[in-house]
Amino acid sequence: MASLRSILQASARWGEMLETIILVVILSCMILFAAAQILLRNFADISFIWGDELLRMLVLWLALAGAVAASRTDKHINIAVLDRFLPSGLKKGVALLIHIFTATVCAVIAWFSLSFVLMSKEFADVLLGNVPAWWLQSVLPLGFALIAWRYLVFSITDIIGLFHTGADS
Repeated sequence: MASLRSILQASARWGEMLETIILVVILSCMILFAAAQILLRNFADISFIWGDELLRMLVLWLALAGAVAASRTDKHINIAVLDRFLPSGLKKGVALLIHIFTATVCAVIAWFSLSFVLMSKEFADVLLGNVPAWWLQSVLPLGFALIAWRYLVFSITDIIGLFHTGADS
Protein backbone atom coordinates (compact mmCIF):
# COMPACT_ATOMS: atom_id res chain seq x y z
CA MET A 1 0.00 0.00 0.00
CA ALA A 2 2.86 2.36 0.81
CA SER A 3 4.47 1.75 -2.59
CA LEU A 4 1.18 2.51 -4.35
CA ARG A 5 0.89 5.71 -2.36
CA SER A 6 4.46 6.72 -3.29
CA ILE A 7 3.79 5.93 -6.96
CA LEU A 8 0.65 8.08 -6.88
CA GLN A 9 2.51 10.92 -5.16
CA ALA A 10 5.34 10.73 -7.70
CA SER A 11 2.88 10.74 -10.61
CA ALA A 12 1.09 13.73 -9.06
CA ARG A 13 4.42 15.60 -8.80
CA TRP A 14 5.23 14.79 -12.42
CA GLY A 15 1.77 15.93 -13.49
CA GLU A 16 2.14 19.20 -11.62
CA MET A 17 5.57 19.74 -13.16
CA LEU A 18 4.15 19.07 -16.63
CA GLU A 19 1.28 21.52 -16.00
CA THR A 20 3.74 24.19 -14.91
CA ILE A 21 5.97 23.61 -17.94
CA ILE A 22 2.97 23.86 -20.26
CA LEU A 23 1.90 27.14 -18.63
CA VAL A 24 5.41 28.60 -18.95
CA VAL A 25 5.76 27.50 -22.58
CA ILE A 26 2.37 28.89 -23.63
CA LEU A 27 2.90 32.20 -21.84
CA SER A 28 6.44 32.53 -23.21
CA CYS A 29 5.22 31.85 -26.75
CA MET A 30 2.47 34.43 -26.33
CA ILE A 31 4.86 37.10 -25.09
CA LEU A 32 7.50 36.42 -27.74
CA PHE A 33 5.03 36.23 -30.59
CA ALA A 34 3.13 39.37 -29.51
CA ALA A 35 6.42 41.26 -29.19
CA ALA A 36 7.50 40.03 -32.62
CA GLN A 37 4.19 41.14 -34.12
CA ILE A 38 4.55 44.60 -32.58
CA LEU A 39 8.14 44.97 -33.79
CA LEU A 40 7.30 43.76 -37.29
CA ARG A 41 4.31 46.11 -37.57
CA ASN A 42 6.13 49.16 -36.25
CA PHE A 43 9.53 48.76 -37.88
CA ALA A 44 9.02 46.65 -40.99
CA ASP A 45 5.38 47.41 -41.84
CA ILE A 46 4.60 43.70 -42.05
CA SER A 47 2.98 41.11 -39.83
CA PHE A 48 1.69 37.56 -39.89
CA ILE A 49 -1.87 37.61 -41.18
CA TRP A 50 -2.80 34.77 -38.79
CA GLY A 51 -0.94 36.30 -35.83
CA ASP A 52 -3.90 37.76 -33.97
CA GLU A 53 -5.85 34.54 -34.39
CA LEU A 54 -2.90 32.56 -33.00
CA LEU A 55 -2.69 34.86 -29.98
CA ARG A 56 -6.41 34.38 -29.31
CA MET A 57 -5.95 30.61 -29.44
CA LEU A 58 -2.97 30.84 -27.08
CA VAL A 59 -5.07 32.87 -24.64
CA LEU A 60 -7.67 30.08 -24.68
CA TRP A 61 -4.99 27.46 -24.12
CA LEU A 62 -3.38 29.49 -21.34
CA ALA A 63 -6.74 30.01 -19.62
CA LEU A 64 -7.52 26.30 -19.65
CA ALA A 65 -4.01 25.29 -18.60
CA GLY A 66 -4.27 27.82 -15.76
CA ALA A 67 -7.65 26.46 -14.73
CA VAL A 68 -6.27 22.92 -14.65
CA ALA A 69 -3.29 24.11 -12.61
CA ALA A 70 -5.55 26.03 -10.21
CA SER A 71 -7.68 22.94 -9.71
CA ARG A 72 -4.68 20.96 -8.45
CA THR A 73 -4.91 22.82 -5.13
CA ASP A 74 -8.69 23.31 -5.20
CA LYS A 75 -8.29 27.02 -5.95
CA HIS A 76 -11.20 27.45 -8.32
CA ILE A 77 -13.38 30.53 -8.04
CA ASN A 78 -15.95 30.15 -5.28
CA ILE A 79 -17.87 32.21 -2.78
CA ALA A 80 -17.17 30.90 0.71
CA VAL A 81 -19.70 32.86 2.74
CA LEU A 82 -20.97 30.11 5.00
CA ASP A 83 -17.62 28.39 5.63
CA ARG A 84 -16.71 30.52 8.61
CA PHE A 85 -20.07 29.91 10.31
CA LEU A 86 -20.43 26.15 9.82
CA PRO A 87 -19.20 23.52 12.26
CA SER A 88 -16.36 21.35 10.91
CA GLY A 89 -18.65 18.36 10.28
CA LEU A 90 -20.89 20.42 8.02
CA LYS A 91 -17.89 22.05 6.34
CA LYS A 92 -16.77 18.61 5.19
CA GLY A 93 -20.23 17.86 3.79
CA VAL A 94 -20.42 21.21 2.02
CA ALA A 95 -16.93 20.68 0.57
CA LEU A 96 -18.05 17.28 -0.73
CA LEU A 97 -21.14 18.81 -2.36
CA ILE A 98 -19.06 21.58 -3.94
CA HIS A 99 -16.53 19.08 -5.29
CA ILE A 100 -19.27 16.82 -6.72
CA PHE A 101 -21.02 19.84 -8.29
CA THR A 102 -17.75 21.12 -9.79
CA ALA A 103 -16.86 17.67 -11.16
CA THR A 104 -20.33 17.32 -12.67
CA VAL A 105 -20.37 20.76 -14.30
CA CYS A 106 -16.88 20.30 -15.73
CA ALA A 107 -17.78 16.83 -17.04
CA VAL A 108 -20.87 18.25 -18.76
CA ILE A 109 -18.81 21.07 -20.29
CA ALA A 110 -16.18 18.53 -21.41
CA TRP A 111 -18.90 16.44 -23.04
CA PHE A 112 -20.46 19.34 -24.92
CA SER A 113 -17.11 20.80 -25.91
CA LEU A 114 -16.18 17.37 -27.29
CA SER A 115 -19.39 17.53 -29.35
CA PHE A 116 -18.35 20.99 -30.54
CA VAL A 117 -14.87 19.76 -31.53
CA LEU A 118 -16.30 16.74 -33.37
CA MET A 119 -18.73 19.00 -35.23
CA SER A 120 -15.87 21.32 -36.13
CA LYS A 121 -13.98 18.31 -37.48
CA GLU A 122 -17.02 17.15 -39.43
CA PHE A 123 -17.41 20.56 -41.08
CA ALA A 124 -13.65 20.72 -41.77
CA ASP A 125 -13.27 24.11 -40.09
CA VAL A 126 -9.82 25.66 -40.37
CA LEU A 127 -7.88 28.21 -38.34
CA LEU A 128 -4.56 29.98 -38.86
CA GLY A 129 -4.84 29.68 -42.60
CA ASN A 130 -5.23 25.94 -43.11
CA VAL A 131 -4.80 24.20 -39.73
CA PRO A 132 -7.77 21.97 -38.87
CA ALA A 133 -9.66 23.85 -36.16
CA TRP A 134 -10.41 20.73 -34.16
CA TRP A 135 -6.68 20.26 -33.44
CA LEU A 136 -6.57 23.60 -31.65
CA GLN A 137 -10.03 23.31 -30.11
CA SER A 138 -9.26 19.91 -28.59
CA VAL A 139 -7.89 21.72 -25.55
CA LEU A 140 -11.49 22.44 -24.49
CA PRO A 141 -12.69 18.89 -23.78
CA LEU A 142 -9.26 17.86 -22.56
CA GLY A 143 -8.96 20.74 -20.07
CA PHE A 144 -12.46 20.36 -18.67
CA ALA A 145 -12.11 16.56 -18.48
CA LEU A 146 -8.90 16.97 -16.47
CA ILE A 147 -10.61 19.38 -14.08
CA ALA A 148 -13.61 17.05 -13.77
CA TRP A 149 -11.28 14.13 -13.03
CA ARG A 150 -9.42 16.12 -10.39
CA TYR A 151 -12.64 17.13 -8.63
CA LEU A 152 -13.93 13.57 -8.82
CA VAL A 153 -10.75 12.53 -6.98
CA PHE A 154 -11.38 15.34 -4.45
CA SER A 155 -14.94 14.04 -4.01
CA ILE A 156 -13.77 10.49 -3.38
CA THR A 157 -11.18 11.78 -0.91
CA ASP A 158 -13.92 13.79 0.85
CA ILE A 159 -16.16 10.71 1.08
CA ILE A 160 -13.32 8.68 2.57
CA GLY A 161 -12.61 11.56 4.98
CA LEU A 162 -16.24 11.64 6.14
CA PHE A 163 -16.10 8.00 7.21
CA HIS A 164 -12.52 7.96 8.46
CA THR A 165 -12.37 8.44 12.22
CA GLY A 166 -8.74 9.56 12.30
CA ALA A 167 -7.70 6.74 14.64
CA ASP A 168 -5.64 5.08 11.91
CA SER A 169 -3.60 8.11 10.92
